[in-house]
Amino acid sequence: MPDPLRIAVIIPAAGASSRWAPARSKLDEDLGGRPVLHRTVELFTTRDDVHAVIVAGPHATDAFADFSLRHADRLTLLGASLCRGGKVHRYETVAAALEHVPEDATHIAIHDAARPAASRQLIDRVFAAAATRPAVVPGIPVTDTIKRTAEAEARNAEADPLDAALGLEGESAGEPARVVTQTLDRAGLVAVQTPQVFEAGLLRRAYAQADLSSTDDAALVERLGEAVTVVDGDEYNLKLTRPKDLTIARAILGFKPPRERETHKKF
Repeated sequence: MPDPLRIAVIIPAAGASSRWAPARSKLDEDLGGRPVLHRTVELFTTRDDVHAVIVAGPHATDAFADFSLRHADRLTLLGASLCRGGKVHRYETVAAALEHVPEDATHIAIHDAARPAASRQLIDRVFAAAATRPAVVPGIPVTDTIKRTAEAEARNAEADPLDAALGLEGESAGEPARVVTQTLDRAGLVAVQTPQVFEAGLLRRAYAQADLSSTDDAALVERLGEAVTVVDGDEYNLKLTRPKDLTIARAILGFKPPRERETHKKF
């Protein structure tokens, strides 16, 4: 019988939420009376196989101080620790958090801070596979037709009669059109989610490479020539990217929108 896993979970939370509302972080949005970030952390802090949760916040001194003011107390109560993330890129944030992973961790999981709806069944499935495989990621089959595109010239909305017929005058003025350059064969394609779990030594080797440019931790492991196993993901494991995603997440989790001040304004 294999030894039980001792998993350290890294939650990168240093992003700028550039596609969210201006001057507001999606991680502070109200989700059932608690910020999104806290809901995400809670997915892991009650598990016996998780022995550390590291939340990596913004890098800049002022931004990190503000982030700590809003979240540090609650994260500490949940049993999570907080560190500064990277300056620009996600991989910088993960690399910074790796410095805080306990030496006795057998595995390291990385989970998007903006995925608060990951089910316990999904996490169980990924962690169970990690007991026998060095690198495991959840994925869902791609069912839509996938096309590669390239930018064309900016549209002239005033000259487009279809916009007028649809009542869209001016809504897409100046936006670049896109033209199809290739239609991809979707056979075997999966959309990868998190949490992704790796043997601790393997992930540290992956992050010791000279080129870390990637938005996906598994891709760094693949560069080492190591196999990455895909297990069934969950279509409800939504990553909050745009404001409308919050409405969907509330529906998935059975939460209603706040009736009073929004959570991010209560700090």
